[in-house]
Amino acid sequence: MSAVNLTNVSVLNNPSPFLSPFQFEISYECLLPLKDDLEWKLTYVGSAEDETYDQLLESVLVGPINVGNYRFVFEADPPDALKIREEDIIGVTVLLLTCSYLGQEFVRVGYYVNNDYEDEHLKEEPPHKVLIDKVQRNILADKPRVTKFPINFHPENIEQSEQPQDLPEIETEQEEHQQTVASPQRNSEELNPVDCEIKNDVKEETETVLLKDHLPPVVSA
Repeated sequence: MSAVNLTNVSVLNNPSPFLSPFQFEISYECLLPLKDDLEWKLTYVGSAEDETYDQLLESVLVGPINVGNYRFVFEADPPDALKIREEDIIGVTVLLLTCSYLGQEFVRVGYYVNNDYEDEHLKEEPPHKVLIDKVQRNILADKPRVTKFPINFHPENIEQSEQPQDLPEIETEQEEHQQTVASPQRNSEELNPVDCEIKNDVKEETETVLLKDHLPPVVSA
């Protein structure tokens, strides 16, 4: 049994300009007192072909934690556009929210992010050089993927963690319109809603990109 259960993640300030900060309201339940801190991280995937373009946007420590329910707002700066190739700025990518204890990652929430111009004229006739201040990002908050990793929360008896297992899928009543963008090197299955309550606060239209193993395949518990 996990000592920490993620109960809800709400994506705030979405959609928003590419250069605006990310904001997530995170709720979780602690079932056992923890002496050390939880480490929350937010990572932006900068390229579908090369993980060296991934950017760690923020890392925060929260703790020590007693038994109870907790909620806080996690804010992170946007990615540095100068560290992303021009051809990778516009389009679909992935955002990863993770939590670790004693260096052991035990939960990961992955979101697809669609970056595009808000202006219809710029969409139809994109400029040769990306106008980053005109780009809008849209986090597909209704299509997250939550993956749990079994870890040992007791430092005196830490053993090698088992293989990650995804939470089982649940049905969604929303109609999905999917567009697939294939990549030869980074593969992943479509994001699916899971039993962690996630607010549906973005458009129903879904764009899907196949990426490498940032998001592991679904394995029923």
